[in-house]
Amino acid sequence: MKKLLSLALALAMTMSLAACGGGSSSSASQSGAASSAGASSSGTSTATGAAFKLGGTGPLTGGASIYGIAAQRGAQIAVEEINALGGDIQFELRYEDDVHDAEKAVNAYNALKEWGMQISLGSVTSTPGISTSALNYADSIFALTPSASAPDVIEGKDNVYQMCFSDPNQGLASAQYISEQNLAEKVFIIWKNDDVYSTGIKDKFVAEAETLGLNVVGDATFTTDTQTDFTVQLTQAKQAGADLLFLPMYYDAASLILSQADAMGYDPKIFGVDGMDGILTVEGFDISLAEGVMLLTPFNADAEDEATKAFVTKYQEKYNEVPNQFAADAYDCVYALKLALETAGCTPDMSAADLNTKLKEVFPTINFTGLTGDGAGITWDATGAVSKSPKGMIIENGAYVGMD
Repeated sequence: MKKLLSLALALAMTMSLAACGGGSSSSASQSGAASSAGASSSGTSTATGAAFKLGGTGPLTGGASIYGIAAQRGAQIAVEEINALGGDIQFELRYEDDVHDAEKAVNAYNALKEWGMQISLGSVTSTPGISTSALNYADSIFALTPSASAPDVIEGKDNVYQMCFSDPNQGLASAQYISEQNLAEKVFIIWKNDDVYSTGIKDKFVAEAETLGLNVVGDATFTTDTQTDFTVQLTQAKQAGADLLFLPMYYDAASLILSQADAMGYDPKIFGVDGMDGILTVEGFDISLAEGVMLLTPFNADAEDEATKAFVTKYQEKYNEVPNQFAADAYDCVYALKLALETAGCTPDMSAADLNTKLKEVFPTINFTGLTGDGAGITWDATGAVSKSPKGMIIENGAYVGMD
């Protein structure tokens, strides 16, 4: 599985073409590893001076809460670290619950706007993110979302940026990896047709699979209302002789698919995407069923670099669990914003509109080194799209292990 590195590098080069073209020749870089002195145990940020008001929405309750809570916690740790340094850049952080619902996300965004939000962390998941990003654009409030990965989140909005690699690129990389590693004779896709995240990945996967000659023998869909019984979809896959299931979905539905496949004696390989991160924490799920599950994600909590080890240790001490990629992406968002604000010479007394203008100018010029991606750094083009490499993970003995 060493070939994932070449795949990741190739993908990063493809994604970085736009980032390198037309940008300023000046650049800046900064690591997300900072002092942890003064970190609050209460979960609230305390600035030592004037602070930028930073707001975001995410599912803090409901079925997708593992993502929103992780993002909130990752951002909180970064804010506490930065504020403890006592420098010119300080943050006051506030998250509002959107329950992974577009209408509720709009209400949450409006509450943040009324609070005085100057800079936004957007929304954690894609469907709410499409709605709130339109408001960010209309209100001229700059947004950097940790994980709302659908292309429509940033399309046509020059002040909305992504920290996560986009849905189409996940589909592209997944098809390339399965093909390159000869993981399957026959692939079957189960996808969620009322979710832009799932459909975006699936569409790109199918197109790339056709280009590569990967044998996709069928696909089957489900919706939010029907994601409890996957017997029909699994029977179709089994009858088609599929030896690998590609699951572009979140972990909750995936855990049910694994359980129900086991109950019917069907044991194909499983290949997922970053939304599968969290499957080991599903209450009542037999994690032995996830043994050998493969997925692409931008973060490896087992990485040996000092920044990752420090973050994982702090997160475990504070929250008694291992951070997932959503926590790491949100942590990186805060530090990337710090770098951009410093580079642009911004101050907390500036209006949201003025900050928006400055951040739009500077973001395509910076090179940021954080917890996610690889050592080549993270860059953005003027459309808000990020360039960084995915990492391959496989579940072994109840833990995520890097495949490269």
